[in-house]
Amino acid sequence: MTASHPPPSEPDIRLDSTAHLLNSIGSRLADRLRLVSPIGRRHPAPPTLVLVAHGSRDPRALATVRALMARLRALRPTLPVRLGHIELTEPLLPDTLAALGDTPAVCVPLLLGRGHHVRRDIPEAVAATSVNARVAAPLGPHPLLAETLYDRLIEAGWPQDEAEPGRRGAAAVVLAAAGSRDPDSATDTRRTARLLAGRLNVPVIPAYASAAAPTVPAALRALAARGRHRVAIASYFTAPGRFATQCADQSPWLASAPLGVHPAMARLILHRYDQSLAAPRTEAA
Repeated sequence: MTASHPPPSEPDIRLDSTAHLLNSIGSRLADRLRLVSPIGRRHPAPPTLVLVAHGSRDPRALATVRALMARLRALRPTLPVRLGHIELTEPLLPDTLAALGDTPAVCVPLLLGRGHHVRRDIPEAVAATSVNARVAAPLGPHPLLAETLYDRLIEAGWPQDEAEPGRRGAAAVVLAAAGSRDPDSATDTRRTARLLAGRLNVPVIPAYASAAAPTVPAALRALAARGRHRVAIASYFTAPGRFATQCADQSPWLASAPLGVHPAMARLILHRYDQSLAAPRTEAA
């Protein structure tokens, strides 16, 4: 008779109840089954999401982007997420793409509209490598951005109930953006301003920190001439930085924080990733 050997001992796991044990086993089994097809083959890993940030000398910008990446990984644990910057901050996008080798990828710009970076810099960085990569649309315009802007204004003190007579008629918002010489970028910012105006039911005027008109002070003067003296600055920037601080300092009333690590931002990034994969290859390009 062959001697039987006891199975190797399992790690000592403290469990409060049988239900806890079953839940723990089920959770671990589900994690493993996600990567296996019904006939026993492992699913291929999804294309890597390369989050393309602009880059900034302000360390808060990099901290914000990394926090966004952590939120993406929490929402979709099996999705590989990498980071590449257009300028100023490492890792730079060409280095991130080179490190991918033959791994397919989708570059999602952490940018709020069309412009030179979306039209030229990111596609050219992809074309300069052998990486099989698509370039997704920029984040804006999109209703999720308007919802994020609204929440940031509420956090800054924007009154949700303007019942007092005359207060609503004196209120307005300046949507402060970075600015671009590309006319399509201004078109996208105006569309976001209209979405936010519909959410707030007050005028929302786009204004820019550089490269486009009107400037924030000019927009404030124009609103004051129309009797709008309770004017808030909505910070239309993905992360803290020089432009965001400069625009906030010009507010005569209150100024919201940048979009940052709002839950809607992570959902929008994943939406652009999925949208790019679902599009025909020529359309995605």
